[in-house]
Amino acid sequence: MTRWFESRVFWGVLLVLGGFAFLLQNLGYLTFGGLFWALLFGLGGLFFLSFFFQGRENWWAVIPGMALISIGALMALESLLPLAADSWGGAIVLGGIALSFVIIYLISRQNWWAIIPAGVLLTLTLVILLESFFSLETGGIFFLGLGLTFALVALLPTPEGRMTWAWIPAGILLVLGVLIFAAVERLFNYIWPLILIIAGGVMILRTLRAR
Repeated sequence: MTRWFESRVFWGVLLVLGGFAFLLQNLGYLTFGGLFWALLFGLGGLFFLSFFFQGRENWWAVIPGMALISIGALMALESLLPLAADSWGGAIVLGGIALSFVIIYLISRQNWWAIIPAGVLLTLTLVILLESFFSLETGGIFFLGLGLTFALVALLPTPEGRMTWAWIPAGILLVLGVLIFAAVERLFNYIWPLILIIAGGVMILRTLRAR
């Protein structure tokens, strides 16, 4: 199977067939369904991933590869479950692209910068899902997600050492997220009790550790 992925002839034939398919549809001779285009986008994603399979130095290929596969998955979902696609479509595409940046970081800690777009896209994915299934104020969640992203940048190891500068945007964004949550009247009655519970728990744990 890996040999097929690495074969330029195989991918060349697929590109030619895809080009003819586009041309025939634009000329009105043929009409292809959503599943056909989903398959075509999925194969396009595998085409880019084939470069990554040939060597990890081609990490850049993961981004267009996962993006095309995610779009193909969305097209397939639109054909099979249109209502679900309306709710989950944006989350599927953004989540797929976010996964590409996670992979880029995992294959090499030198790519620490990939944590930032991964965190931003995963936060947007969470926001879309929460807005689809729950009537929540997601502004605070967005800032909290960004804050946690920069906190990860500060905590995770890199070849250059700890990125302590990331604590500054992390702290600012986390505070903004908490303030936005506090501004929402429905959540205000829950935030302060939770803060008190957490603060009390921390005090108890510190006391027990000291003993």
